[in-house]
Amino acid sequence: MASEDVKRSESAVTTIVNLAEEAKFAKEGVQAPSHAFLSICKSLVAGGVAGGVSRSAVAPLERLKILLQVQNPHGIKYNGTIQGLKYIWKTEGFRGMFKGNGTNCARIIPNSAVKFFSYEEASKGILYLYRQQSGNEDAQLTPLLCLGAGACAGIIAMSATYPMDMVRGRLTVQTEMSPRHYRGIFHALTTVLREEGPRALYKGWLPSVIGVVPYVGLNFAVYESLKDWLIKRRPFGLVEDSELGVTTKLACGAAAGTVGQTIAYPLDVIRRRMQMAGWKDAASVVTGDGNSKAPLEYTGMVDAFRKTVRYEGFGALYKGLVPNSVKVVPSIAIAFVTYELVKDVLGVELRISD
Repeated sequence: MASEDVKRSESAVTTIVNLAEEAKFAKEGVQAPSHAFLSICKSLVAGGVAGGVSRSAVAPLERLKILLQVQNPHGIKYNGTIQGLKYIWKTEGFRGMFKGNGTNCARIIPNSAVKFFSYEEASKGILYLYRQQSGNEDAQLTPLLCLGAGACAGIIAMSATYPMDMVRGRLTVQTEMSPRHYRGIFHALTTVLREEGPRALYKGWLPSVIGVVPYVGLNFAVYESLKDWLIKRRPFGLVEDSELGVTTKLACGAAAGTVGQTIAYPLDVIRRRMQMAGWKDAASVVTGDGNSKAPLEYTGMVDAFRKTVRYEGFGALYKGLVPNSVKVVPSIAIAFVTYELVKDVLGVELRISD
């Protein structure tokens, strides 16, 4: 099942790239391959830097969120944002606050790079087809089309790096009390592959894909729509010379992140719990120090939802929402603003309307 989904994702990548190239040549005519390659590299660098900077800035909150999502309800160690951060500092020190951040950056940099680049290219391809269908060469992307481009970008990026995200989740919840430790990304990948099989690397993939549409799609759609609205209406003097300031871009990114994460959050909880299922010598925070009373095995996404609500109540689907809300707003905002700034520094011309 996982291999078939991956093949579909690879096919989607090919389709979007072809559409993007068709749009590019239709707009600019044939251009030197070196120029196109340089533009692609600059786009990837901008996306990679944006992802790395934003995630590193909120690493302690990211780790606490995952710990709250997967901790055993019969062995509570982390009970809220402030208490959880204090407990991590007390038991694991400064390094504990950033545990898993290196792995997260190793995953998020290529993920963000592919996501941002795929969105820009998918937008060009979709806009080209939209203009061809409507016969209006001046047509612009609607919020719905932005949603489609954002969803495509999210699925492509997430599928390409999902095994790294799976082991990153396990590395993040390891504590000094864990019975056995993964030594790093490669050791975790090989251990999971050997003990649980290749399909285990894609545990939780389905809720991740479903969550991509409201999360990533709305992030991009809301951000782009807010930018366009502000440029057209120019309320409160926020826009000068058809350009948004850094603070305004930050606010747009924050609003986009808040909308996306709130709608998709229960799927993120289920994804993390499915990633922990089947883990031999699982971290103590997952097993409750061996005193687990709730099932840790799930037959699928629906079963994970059912068991989570049955044994812990509906509120369990929103465990970790507070630190995630605190984290996601600056994280998404910083990612968008950093991307825009790096793109400007590198001189990347990405908007088809430019």
